[in-house]
Amino acid sequence: MSLSSSLTLPCFNSSFSLKKSGGLSKRSRFSSLSPRSLPPPIKFSGIFSNPGFPVHGASESNRVSVQCFAALNPELTSTLDKFVTSHKVVLFMKGTKDFPMCGFSNTVVQILKSLNVPFETFNILENELLRQGLKEYSNWPTFPQLYIDGEFFGGCDITVEAYKNGELQELLEKAMCS
Repeated sequence: MSLSSSLTLPCFNSSFSLKKSGGLSKRSRFSSLSPRSLPPPIKFSGIFSNPGFPVHGASESNRVSVQCFAALNPELTSTLDKFVTSHKVVLFMKGTKDFPMCGFSNTVVQILKSLNVPFETFNILENELLRQGLKEYSNWPTFPQLYIDGEFFGGCDITVEAYKNGELQELLEKAMCS
């Protein structure tokens, strides 16, 4: 059993998608945060087979093309810089503040709402390239990611701990007054 495909695979925390021959690859889009161009891909190809199937007699139908994209590029970095500095509090999360799609994201949303803090959210599930780029941008592997006054604050565990000890409230008050 073979599959002729074009793959875009991860290159150090990058995105991936699968494109079958003749099909269109699906890439998410995000409006104002979309970089205008991707870095040039690294391309290579070779013969691949499923485990247990002999490689001898491999044909063009077994050929797979692979492309790698760096998730974080200068354009995306600049766009993220502008976005996180244009709002006092930004939460990159799974889902939206009205419909969180993960318990950790919901926890941070509920904390921010309980503090009556205005905050912007961005659903990272809408764009895999942004999702991977944010991991590199913040040097933090998980979501949600909270930014306060243009600076990365932390994820859910750090936010919960800071909320419990009063540090979060103090930092948010300073941010709202600046």
